Amino acid sequence: MADMNDFNRRVIEEFRANGGKVGGPFAGASMILLTTKGAKSGRVYTTPLVYTRDGDRIVIIASKAGAPKNPDWYHNLVANPVLTVEVGTEKFQVRARLTSGTERERLYNAQAAQMPMFNEYRKKTTREIPVFVLERIG
Repeated sequence: MADMNDFNRRVIEEFRANGGKVGGPFAGASMILLTTKGAKSGRVYTTPLVYTRDGDRIVIIASKAGAPKNPDWYHNLVANPVLTVEVGTEKFQVRARLTSGTERERLYNAQAAQMPMFNEYRKKTTREIPVFVLERIG
């Protein structure tokens, strides 16, 4: 876990230093920083994620690379759906909504079409990978 925290910290620093652009495994990908409030702890966490857009909405997927359990930030969004995001050099508030049914499937498939690794994540797990839309509120 310490390795992942160090990796995320470096990605966050690079994101903020370069106006939202990062290299390495995320070179060329659309990146976002999610700042959430812990579901249990109430602490503030910042997580770098790839995203796509659906109109004006931001779409994020709680894949955790196909792990059997949802990422921690999933639980934070469910408990506290108002959060702050950073896209490029812009920082603003959004409300997260968990999608379901045909909307979820459409959004997941759209992201997987742009980022084929999401097809692999789907194959690696038996859970239905959650998809959130983030709508700007501030």
